[in-house]
Amino acid sequence: MTDTEPAPVHPAADPQAVKRHRTLFRAVRRRRNPPLRRTDITVIDETAVKRAVKAASLGNAMEWFDFGVYSYLAVTLGHVFFPSGNDTAQLLSSFATFAVSFLVRPLGGAVFGPMGDRIGRKRVLALTMIMMAVGTFAIGLIPSYATIGFWAPALLILFRLVQGFSTGGEYGGASTFIAEYAPDRRRGFFGSFLELGTLAGYVGAAGLVTALTAALGDAGMRDWGWRVPFLVAGPIGLIGLYLRLRLDETPAFRRLGDDSAHRAPQAATTTEATATGEMARIFRDHWPALVLCVCLVAGYNICDYMVLSYLPTYLSDEMGYSQTHGLLLLIGTMIVLMLLINRVGRLSDRLGRKPLLMGGMLGFCFLSLPAFLLVGQGNLLAVTAGMLMLGLSLVCLLGTMSAALPALFPTQVRYGSLSIGYNVSTSLFGGTTPLVVTALISAAGTDLMPAYYAMAAGAVGAIAVACMKETARRPLEGSPPSVETPQEAARLVESRAPVPRF
Repeated sequence: MTDTEPAPVHPAADPQAVKRHRTLFRAVRRRRNPPLRRTDITVIDETAVKRAVKAASLGNAMEWFDFGVYSYLAVTLGHVFFPSGNDTAQLLSSFATFAVSFLVRPLGGAVFGPMGDRIGRKRVLALTMIMMAVGTFAIGLIPSYATIGFWAPALLILFRLVQGFSTGGEYGGASTFIAEYAPDRRRGFFGSFLELGTLAGYVGAAGLVTALTAALGDAGMRDWGWRVPFLVAGPIGLIGLYLRLRLDETPAFRRLGDDSAHRAPQAATTTEATATGEMARIFRDHWPALVLCVCLVAGYNICDYMVLSYLPTYLSDEMGYSQTHGLLLLIGTMIVLMLLINRVGRLSDRLGRKPLLMGGMLGFCFLSLPAFLLVGQGNLLAVTAGMLMLGLSLVCLLGTMSAALPALFPTQVRYGSLSIGYNVSTSLFGGTTPLVVTALISAAGTDLMPAYYAMAAGAVGAIAVACMKETARRPLEGSPPSVETPQEAARLVESRAPVPRF
């Protein structure tokens, strides 16, 4: 059934009963699928959409700039913040500190998500931006282990926890913000800019780390050069905060507030119930969508962190490449993905979310092993081909997921549900990927463990995609249709109008 077709009277209705009581069943059908009015439809201001996309994407870029910097400096940070000794132990300690911020992401999602459903998306996104910028900037000011001993890793963990807590409300809010602003027929295209911000953050981090390493050398990076990428987050955070404070609340959330105002007697009770019991309501009423979200994000994030965070370390530690060489190869791959990602988003609006997501998941199932075998050849052409195989599978997920995930949940609980599901999955699977893969390689003694891990993630993701409903070109659940022009709204009303009977 398309979004313009009337709902059936009742799937189990007796045809003879329908014939005997035509008026009654016609009333039931109209009650279930009332005629669409022009005032029910949201006509989107494209300028406002572009402003919202820019502000949300910048925050996402800053989040992944931070995580990219930490990943690409993992070896250096291991030497700076942990006692000297075994290099593998220092690297594992650095990755463990990388993973520790993911432990509090579900807590941040549980706090900021329901808050965004109560007080609005805009305010919470401004708050998460402030906390993220402060946490990242503060890491750049921490003295080394050689200077203050145990307090160096302790402070690093503290500020990583601040980052993780704030990030818990970032992706769910940013993807919800763009999804609720975008018109139904172009949600995939506008949503793809969120992940364009992801790639831009990674490219910025990799480019800055590469330039600093080339200019300062390993000794200079360990002395003070590693601080520069973290200190850059301060000015970026102020710019992002300015952009987010200038935004209006999303049309879907404003309409939700208007509907609540029309039900004044229940408004206070509803607000109180939401404030005290929204978490329980999400797990009680929306657990199937929550489980689906966790599985989708698990497959997606393991592959994402494998390619964008772990590969440079793999190339340097396992394959003997210099850190700069590995980062340059990754930068080239990410630039190719940036050129493709908006086209993938637009394609998902035409073909649907499921075909693109399934293609990406199956790509990791069947191409991971050949890709890592190519990377293992060591020559430039083979390594580049292997990274592009992984990257092209990943871009199918990147360009589609930010439009697919918000559509799993209704407007009333979208921010909270998505934040909880996304961050629980990311905490368990995504952020632990570098640590788990490094430990698996050490335990199994084979450099192909990353390929097997990515194949398993792709298989889980493919099963989840098969279970989800197609949501492209359809209104978000709990929200009215959203279009780009008054003419499109008029055509939609006309297509929904009941056919007169004479």
